[in-house]
Amino acid sequence: MARISVLDDDVSLDEPTLIEGFPGVGLVGKIATDHLIDVHEMTHYANVHCDGLPPVAVYRESETAATTPVRLYADPENDLVALRSDVPVNPTAATEVAACLGSWFDEAELFPIFLSGLGREKGEAPPSLYGIATGDGGEALGRADVSEPSESGLVSGPTGAMLAAALENDRDSVGLVVESDPKFPDPEAARVLIADGIDPIAGIETPIDGLVEQATEIRNAKQQLAEQMRQATEESSQAEPLKMFQ
Repeated sequence: MARISVLDDDVSLDEPTLIEGFPGVGLVGKIATDHLIDVHEMTHYANVHCDGLPPVAVYRESETAATTPVRLYADPENDLVALRSDVPVNPTAATEVAACLGSWFDEAELFPIFLSGLGREKGEAPPSLYGIATGDGGEALGRADVSEPSESGLVSGPTGAMLAAALENDRDSVGLVVESDPKFPDPEAARVLIADGIDPIAGIETPIDGLVEQATEIRNAKQQLAEQMRQATEESSQAEPLKMFQ
């Protein structure tokens, strides 16, 4: 049965901002979300039980407790929730997962920030970031001074399905799209996501030095998942230029 199983009823949230971290191009959403959870010392708040998610159990180093592959973490002080996923979502299940999460989004009265990578070969310039919105989400992009897209495109995978559901249900949300390495984990693009998009929209301050200093370590740690995503790109949350489909 589809449900969000809250583990800590003492966590108090008031119309929080949610950061979505399904794996995608450059693993930018996952790297950014994992970093937010770590540096803000966020609490494991809930397990996600949605039809369509892989029926697997996850365990962590030095811990005996098994848990779900998709989990929610909370930071009550910053009114922040982060969705951490250790698995990709099959494209045939993306709509089902989006509907499951969307019903909880409405119940919790939260404001989602969806994250996607746009595959680009790396250059010397910092990765470009732009935002899209549903409902009244454009107001948040304006306050944060996030740029408009420089080209037409689409967002696919579970992130695209959640954006589509937000659009259909007139739910306020934003989608952040950052240029990222199409082949390898990209901590630099994740840094741009946090510094120029997530922090100003959510009204928080996140130390990001570690993402740069530990870039090689992060790439190595995420490489296996990145390889899985390349082998099944249709399962990946990603942004793509629309001209590819015209």
